[in-house]
Amino acid sequence: MTQTKNDPSRRRFLKTSVAALAGTVGVNPLAEALTFATNKASFMPPLGVCAAYEKAAMLKELGYSFIEESVGRFLLPDGGEEAYARNVQQLKTTGMPIRSYIYFFPGSLKSVGPTLHHEAILQRADLALKRAKECGSKNIVFGSGGSRAIPDGFDRDKAKAQHIELCQKMAPLAEKHGVTLAVEPLNRSETNFINSLAEGVEIIQAVNNPWFKLQCDIYHMLKDDEKPEEIIKYKEYIVHCHLAEKQKRTAPGIAGDDFKPYFRALKKIKYTGGLSLECNWTDFDKEVKQGIEVVKQQFSEL
Repeated sequence: MTQTKNDPSRRRFLKTSVAALAGTVGVNPLAEALTFATNKASFMPPLGVCAAYEKAAMLKELGYSFIEESVGRFLLPDGGEEAYARNVQQLKTTGMPIRSYIYFFPGSLKSVGPTLHHEAILQRADLALKRAKECGSKNIVFGSGGSRAIPDGFDRDKAKAQHIELCQKMAPLAEKHGVTLAVEPLNRSETNFINSLAEGVEIIQAVNNPWFKLQCDIYHMLKDDEKPEEIIKYKEYIVHCHLAEKQKRTAPGIAGDDFKPYFRALKKIKYTGGLSLECNWTDFDKEVKQGIEVVKQQFSEL
């Protein structure tokens, strides 16, 4: 009888052959091919969503691995310590991990320009990082585009030096609490400073602290036509990723964007961080369900 591709006996023969040949030569082509096929099918970073924690149970049921909350809403809520304690209790009850946080500090706290608020920023960062650690989180995304926007007419080199000085003071706080700060390059329509992975890495290298790394946002990369190859170039710095469609920051599947070139880059660098949907939502429940299906499908096609 002719053996078909999916014949169980054929699969057993291949596995037995691989086992028998293992160790007989330095490189086993059949074993390598089998390993490649396994890796190809299995690559998938942990998927999450930037959302309020009240959505955690639903997202967990849909198959998401984590949620990404807001610093101001979850760690430093308007209600103070009592509100934070309630948030922690909800985290314990629901059990859905908060891997990371967005909205580190508001645009009213300036890191560059003629009027600086570095001390206020550092105080906020210290408490946020402390509480992030208490919540078992890995990262806080350091975007805050309004804060770092360089005022018209202000010297760019001076602004860069101001920002680096702040970051050099902030990185030891991240190290103290064991939570990584992930610098987020933003597209040029949102801020005029740190608009690419390369510019983010320039700041990171100046700070030179292992707890001060890079956030890769595929939406911002798409908006400014930043190529997937940049992910490969700066692989050693990337600890977290965001995702949304290019035109209106919609969830995967709304406009039909193809993210596979960027996903291939993540696969090539053997990325192990998280990937969060950070989107503009019209119908959250419907779109977040479709989003995970589309992302998983595109990863399966790599």
